[in-house]
Amino acid sequence: MSAAGPGAEREQSASGPEREQSASGSEREQSASEMLGAALGGAARRAGLDPSESGATHRVVWSAIGGWRGILESVLPSLAFVILFTIRPEPLILSLGVSVGLAAVFTVVRLVQKSPPSAAIGGLVAAAAAAGLALWTGRGADNFVPGLITNAAYGTAMLVSALIGWSLIGLAAGFLMGEGTAWRADRRKRRAFLWLGIAWAALFFARLAVQLPLYLANEVAVLGTLKLIMGLPLFAPLIAVTWLVVRALYPREPNAGTPSQA
Repeated sequence: MSAAGPGAEREQSASGPEREQSASGSEREQSASEMLGAALGGAARRAGLDPSESGATHRVVWSAIGGWRGILESVLPSLAFVILFTIRPEPLILSLGVSVGLAAVFTVVRLVQKSPPSAAIGGLVAAAAAAGLALWTGRGADNFVPGLITNAAYGTAMLVSALIGWSLIGLAAGFLMGEGTAWRADRRKRRAFLWLGIAWAALFFARLAVQLPLYLANEVAVLGTLKLIMGLPLFAPLIAVTWLVVRALYPREPNAGTPSQA
């Protein structure tokens, strides 16, 4: 027996469990990605972003932001806080109460009309949490802390997922179009979703870069105004770009949806 024999046997015996552990880790990663992708794809479809359907870009974007109701739910609570705080900073509970009250009204209206309340409930929870923090600290600027944290978290998630090849945009689009994670084997799609992920990360980080110094300087009115300006006015165009790119990556069949003629 050669001197290398026992070592080689030990190496072979160890390589089996290592390979199994590696394969198990890959399977878990794949499973987690599929679950996340299915959730993202479902959310995008409920928001009206379905590239398999025909329709003008502006209609899809309008549906994605929720139409006039979505705009009002997104803008009015923050706008009311900024205006009231600028006119009358004290008592702080006044501007915060009106902001949370508007979010609550939107939620009740959705419940009464039996329309999907998720967006309004999310806005209400965020407004209530932000108001509670501001009341606890006594600083109006702290009403914007949850938004700063959200931008940092979303920007990081978008950037990291894109750089490691599991773009959140790609996961959403893949399950939206019914191909799951198969897009990762297509270099063209991987490159497109990489840059879309970076673009979305840039949006969130740009908000953070502009708003964080204003928060630290306690410039409440300017911070609130720029938050509104960097909200839907930047979100909507990027939604449009994302939708156009995904439609280009997944072209419809020439006769898809067209009834056959007898």
